Amino acid sequence: MSRRVAVTGVGAVTAVGHTAEETWQAMLAGRSGIGPITAFDPEPYPVRIAAEVKGFELGDRVDAKQQRYMNRSVTFGVSAALEALEDSGYQITEENADMVGVIFGSGAGGTDMILEHQRILDEKGPRRVTPFLVANFIPDACSGHIAIHTGARGPNYAPVAACATGGVALGEAFETVSRGDADMVIAGSAEAVLLPLYHATWCSMRALAGDNEHPEKALKPFDLNRDGFIAGEGACSMILEDYDKAKARGARIYCEVVGYGSSNDAYDMIALHETGRGLKRAVKAAIRKAGIDPSAINYINPHGSATPLNDRVETLVFKEVMGEAAYKTAISSVKPITGHCMGASGSVEALACVMAIRDQKVAPTINYTTPDPECDLDYVPNVARSMPVDVAMTTSVGLGGHNSALIFRKAN
Repeated sequence: MSRRVAVTGVGAVTAVGHTAEETWQAMLAGRSGIGPITAFDPEPYPVRIAAEVKGFELGDRVDAKQQRYMNRSVTFGVSAALEALEDSGYQITEENADMVGVIFGSGAGGTDMILEHQRILDEKGPRRVTPFLVANFIPDACSGHIAIHTGARGPNYAPVAACATGGVALGEAFETVSRGDADMVIAGSAEAVLLPLYHATWCSMRALAGDNEHPEKALKPFDLNRDGFIAGEGACSMILEDYDKAKARGARIYCEVVGYGSSNDAYDMIALHETGRGLKRAVKAAIRKAGIDPSAINYINPHGSATPLNDRVETLVFKEVMGEAAYKTAISSVKPITGHCMGASGSVEALACVMAIRDQKVAPTINYTTPDPECDLDYVPNVARSMPVDVAMTTSVGLGGHNSALIFRKAN
């Protein structure tokens, strides 16, 4: 018999906050973290804006010597994980450590370290390349560091599903607790790819929104004039725990995770299939596992990347799966606030669902001014909304055709 799974802790690092609460309040306020790039010289690029995490330090939470060997995404992920664990009040001990897992992904891992040590190799020779490089640029470096710093000895791995990574990590953590392979899992994802190489690629793809003069208004999900995404960075972590054990120890329960679906379009490495066939399967699977009628979903936080195809396809999927109920469901994208956090986006956007259930408020889709006839649902334009949120869903899509869907429900 499957076990109920509770969310008992949250943590985050984003362009609009170094904690989950700071990030959530910025989402509610519609305060964008998108601005001029400072991480590198953006002048040669046609798009010179991004959602950077600024002023962030791990501080004394992790030994300074160990921090030297952490790539940027790992520092985000470790911070979010430690915050979530503290928020949950869960104490990892010698007695329970074997039943505590870590499932924490990244789309790209430590590319910053690879590029830096390639430079060192070219300029100073092979003897100057650190022996710690391989162990710290791999995508599972974050899950490893989190285990080391928390003592978690249960299932540990790093899903990689491009921009659906965060959703997959949380979903797999849900399944792990549900089937009894762990009593608690530290789950989430982290990403730090604001690097010249990646930015050049996105510019070459012509995938980025290009309003350099008004960065906070550049990203416009579901709007008729949307013209692309803006890159972001950060991390989000959640503590997923056996519901009965969480209740028994007196934990605060944000909500339950009740449904998860994943799939692939099997179509193209970049573009969604125009019918949304892969995402449709993921959403249907999540709804089936949750055991709910689609009309029970009050709120959806979609991928909402503001690319012309993605937003149209997601809208189509919601209408085809939910029928008339789609028109009564609040839908909002927080990407104009956090930027597109790539592998971290699924977990950051799941946070918007968990906190919506906690506060009975949903974040807005900012920069929405001109309706698109093909995107004709309720996108909560520009202003947060107080409303009943008993069931919330988040969806993610990623390069390579990856899709994920997660459903959260208010705990009884």
